[in-house]
Amino acid sequence: MSNSLSRRRLLTLDVISRTPPASSARRWLRVYRTAMACRFEVTLLPSDAAHVGAARTALDEADRVEALLTIFRAESEVSRLNRCAADGVMCLDDVDQELWALLVRAAALHERTGGAFDITSTPLSRCWGFLQREGAVPSDEAIAAARARVGMSSLAFESPGRVRFVRPDVEINLNAMGKGYGLDRMGGVLRRLGVPRALLSGGRSSVLAIGGRSPGWPIDLESPQTSQPHLARVYLRDGALGTSGAGEQYILGDGQRYGHVFDPRNGRPARGVLSASVITDNAADADALSTAFLVGGPSLAARYCEEHPGTMALLTLDDETERTHVFGSYAGATVDQGRSK
Repeated sequence: MSNSLSRRRLLTLDVISRTPPASSARRWLRVYRTAMACRFEVTLLPSDAAHVGAARTALDEADRVEALLTIFRAESEVSRLNRCAADGVMCLDDVDQELWALLVRAAALHERTGGAFDITSTPLSRCWGFLQREGAVPSDEAIAAARARVGMSSLAFESPGRVRFVRPDVEINLNAMGKGYGLDRMGGVLRRLGVPRALLSGGRSSVLAIGGRSPGWPIDLESPQTSQPHLARVYLRDGALGTSGAGEQYILGDGQRYGHVFDPRNGRPARGVLSASVITDNAADADALSTAFLVGGPSLAARYCEEHPGTMALLTLDDETERTHVFGSYAGATVDQGRSK
């Protein structure tokens, strides 16, 4: 058994860097900085150079969202909530209104995905060693103990700004939708400042497209876990794309490979899907749903997309075919699965 935690890059987007549209050999303007442990970037057309200042202002919003949501700063609002939960069962009447709305939204996504998306699953990451970067396969008893601390039923929303912890050992982690939420807030800044088109990215897993010339901003989806890493090219206008993959972080043990995305319903790493990408109208939901579909697989993706028009999912299965299945549709997205790199 290997006790080391490995990391492989999940290349979810190659944002028009190597293959600009044939009709234009233009250079792209990129404004970026580090936030949420990744590169947040605003890509502009050269004709929109006057909006570089607006892009910098939008990146300030990514910093603000990180300060609100991170679990790695003691002064963040999420860290404060987790400390209060550790003190015992209690009510919090002064939860930041923005955070409260995001928690309610996460609870709704939990319900819609049948529990596949759960922001209280941190005990599982700790149990398997992913938080400590010392991954190892835990015992069944340890998994059961961690699983007992997971579940959105531990949070009760009683009124705006009021959250009651049903039990004292709740841990909230919004990483699975935080980057996307940051992009949504950045997009709001750019729109208010009159930016007509831009492509925003948070690391290699989250994208938000504002405007864009036909057929849209080109985004390549890839996975290092497949024999043919290129999965598809997506042309996206006025929409968001989020991707989750089983190979970004993993541990090896008992002759198997275990990824870092957990099924909160059984306490074990999700299996059966190598990559899940979701396209919808906002980046926070796209990120959260990509995680849920990586866990719930094609059956959940098919059901959700049927019940929620305007949602598209691309799932690459962990089987002999490594086929990418497309579910649902999004008016601003065109998918090309036949392009070779």
